Amino acid sequence: MPAFRYEAVDSFGNSKKGVVTADSARAARSDLRAQNLVPVTVELIANQTGDAKRGRSLFSEHLSNVELALFTRQLSSLLDAGLPLEQAFSALLEQAERVYIRDLVASIRSEILAGSALSDALKQHQNDFTDIYCALVASGEQIGQLSRVLSRLADYIERRNALTQKVKLAFTYPAIVTVVAFAIVIFLLTYVVPQIVSVFANTKQKLPLLTVVMLAISDFVRAYGWLLAIAITAMTFVCRHALKNPEIKMRWHTWLLDAPMYGKFERSLNTARFSSTLSITTGSGVPILKALQTSRETLSNVAMRAQVEDATNSVREGVSLARALSAHKHFPPMLIHMIRAGEVTGELPAMLERASSAQEQDLERRALTIAGLLEPLLILAMGVVVLLIVLAVLMPIIEINQLVR
Repeated sequence: MPAFRYEAVDSFGNSKKGVVTADSARAARSDLRAQNLVPVTVELIANQTGDAKRGRSLFSEHLSNVELALFTRQLSSLLDAGLPLEQAFSALLEQAERVYIRDLVASIRSEILAGSALSDALKQHQNDFTDIYCALVASGEQIGQLSRVLSRLADYIERRNALTQKVKLAFTYPAIVTVVAFAIVIFLLTYVVPQIVSVFANTKQKLPLLTVVMLAISDFVRAYGWLLAIAITAMTFVCRHALKNPEIKMRWHTWLLDAPMYGKFERSLNTARFSSTLSITTGSGVPILKALQTSRETLSNVAMRAQVEDATNSVREGVSLARALSAHKHFPPMLIHMIRAGEVTGELPAMLERASSAQEQDLERRALTIAGLLEPLLILAMGVVVLLIVLAVLMPIIEINQLVR
């Protein structure tokens, strides 16, 4: 049964907005009149289906990670309290604050009222619910533990959001320092240096080499700075376009895994994603092969994704998961040992969860370490550049003082 977004006026002249479920727009207007409301607008809430809407665009509306975690947590709590699925979504509809969320919940509720399973209804909104999310919900429906699976899924999303936030915060200060440093250097080169040094140029005094070089850089930045900015932007677009080539992208991601200092961070990031997703999928009753396939999709590094695919093929042939992953050097030994222990004891999900927590802690530590190294290096580099600019300005003044004496 489709859902309709409406705007109506009550008997006191007050405007009301909301969502109503009906067979048609005409039936929706009749329902509103039965509630002593005069409908002003009644619009169908369209489902987000089709390949054209599979990916998120920059300006398209969708659930944020925080909203997705809150939606999952609330739905889990309502189902755990014993409410039927339809009533749970009715409660979510009343609690929704943003118009987009209200439309989304109403659309899912209408699909459920029409007889669709929750996982099938969620698949109609692929901008907001990934294939992994829908697969976990489907497994919860199959084993009759939907509220428990949703609770674990909410824990997973909240933990992932917290880790992402920590990593972003760790690199926020270095990013700010970099932007401020570039702004100060450009200001000094384009305005301060020419204004001061031009005084000495009029005296026909022979300028020091450092001052001459700094003036040349200043003239270049003022004359061709915009071309340099365009060239950097164009190079960025060319690199991004080149990375769309699977072969080039594979080589680049393979190099990132072994890059100095950053390589361990890249491995920790992807290993944390892989182990946490594999933990929740296997713990929710998803078969190991399907769990490996869904966990593989969470990896941002295509080289590690290919390694997981090779490991999946090995597991399909009867090889243990620990042995299949150990054939690839980019998975940490601790993860392999935990998986091997889980396979022996029959507690693979629990061991994967421990390995996931350890990898997340390691990732956080590496992020803080890299950020801690970047901060003094950036400040030092900025200090050196500013020192050179100041020396370029002061050296002619010092030479004039010596001549006067």
